[in-house]
Amino acid sequence: MDCHSSQPSRRDFLRGALATGASLTLTAGLSSCASRGDAPQTVGVDQWRQFRGATLNFISENTAPTAAIAADLSPFTDLTGINVNIVTLELTALVQRVALDLASGRAQYQVIYADPYQVLAPYQRGLVDLRTLQADRNLPDLPGGVGDFIPTQLDAAGRFVEPGPIYALPYDAPTMIWQYRRDLFDKYRDRMANDLGFDPTPGGDRTWEEYYGIAQWFNKNAKADVLYGTGHQARQHDSLMNDFSNVLWSYGGDYFDNGRQVGRMGSRDPGPSRLDSAAAIAGAEFYQRLLAIADPGSTTWDWDGVGAAFRGGRLAMCPNWHEFAASNEQVLPGKVDYAPLPKGPAGTANMYGGTGVGISANTLSHERGAAWLFLVWATSPQTQLTNLKSKAGGGTPTRTSVYELPEVRAAEKRPSTMPNMLTAAAVRQAWQPDKIGLRPKIPMWNECNTAIFTQLSRMLTERVSPEEAMRSMKERVDRIVARGWVA
Repeated sequence: MDCHSSQPSRRDFLRGALATGASLTLTAGLSSCASRGDAPQTVGVDQWRQFRGATLNFISENTAPTAAIAADLSPFTDLTGINVNIVTLELTALVQRVALDLASGRAQYQVIYADPYQVLAPYQRGLVDLRTLQADRNLPDLPGGVGDFIPTQLDAAGRFVEPGPIYALPYDAPTMIWQYRRDLFDKYRDRMANDLGFDPTPGGDRTWEEYYGIAQWFNKNAKADVLYGTGHQARQHDSLMNDFSNVLWSYGGDYFDNGRQVGRMGSRDPGPSRLDSAAAIAGAEFYQRLLAIADPGSTTWDWDGVGAAFRGGRLAMCPNWHEFAASNEQVLPGKVDYAPLPKGPAGTANMYGGTGVGISANTLSHERGAAWLFLVWATSPQTQLTNLKSKAGGGTPTRTSVYELPEVRAAEKRPSTMPNMLTAAAVRQAWQPDKIGLRPKIPMWNECNTAIFTQLSRMLTERVSPEEAMRSMKERVDRIVARGWVA
């Protein structure tokens, strides 16, 4: 019998863990709901001090805001008297660990970095509806309320299917944009414009065909300054799906019908895949052609690899997550600039990779309250501002009010003490509802994602035709979706 009857069964959780490739050994702790003590609570003290002496465990992907918070937890501990242990893992390992912890009926990790696609969608019933804590008068309110979060991000990172419940608060907001060597574009702009017949200045009005032309021009004409015009995160990995999706959407292709809704709110049954549509195949054909002139290392790189190649001077430009700006500015200060990704026949699309933080439904009452204090603090405007300034982190705010602060506005221009804010003009455009790229938020996404990037890799490295790759992708995705999620 499950400890929490409203949650998915252990079988559901373990099935999800196995889908990510975990090797499982079931222990007594996993197969029984052993009793444990709740966190301490002191009645009649300040709301922020009522759980002093408690210890929380926060499991997170190794992201910019977590790095900044981990570098200095003293403000939270001083405020609350609560100790926080932070465990950071690569995302696949995190998903496996979270699945096992939710299945155990015991919250080893009270606070969870709830990736929308690999944690929130499959395990939504294992997370607390945060509205219950926001409504508790014995607990602090969210400063600014949920209305201060960027609305698209609150839906994408915090909700699943139903518009009411909120299972996570937006915590980070990495978004793919066009990153380019401004110094090289300044040096060669007139020559490029004359040779190519258009203004090569990067921006959302440039087309992917023009991006291709610019990349090819650098390949042929600027070897003294840079080896390749473009590079990509095209390793057989989640990074390849992200990189390709920007092109897919801009050409009018999509993973499922009603793609924007499936990406923003999610779906338990998205219906048949549309990856074999003429628009999707056209996008794949262009992507294969673009990668053929990109740095050959692209098929071995994820986002870190292409980021390192760009900072190392190999590339004139690349699509990558905007939060790489902080490291770009350390290595190439003043030489890099940022723009929305190019457009295709259907417009521009910029992949959003943001995630929220949630609370395990396995938590006991006082643990849950203590975890809420951490969520309120970690996503507060003040903490987000501190993260922006952190040399250890540099995460991007998810709250509208932070972007309106005069010092943050000023940091959008050089010299800047908040280098990620140099991308602000680009990401503001990228976050517009008609430009943000939202992959499908469905419970079976992890399996679908693997099928997608596996077939894309075959297209890039084994000379499989785009049409064959996309049709094979559709067949695999349809089989996965048809099986459903509930075992």
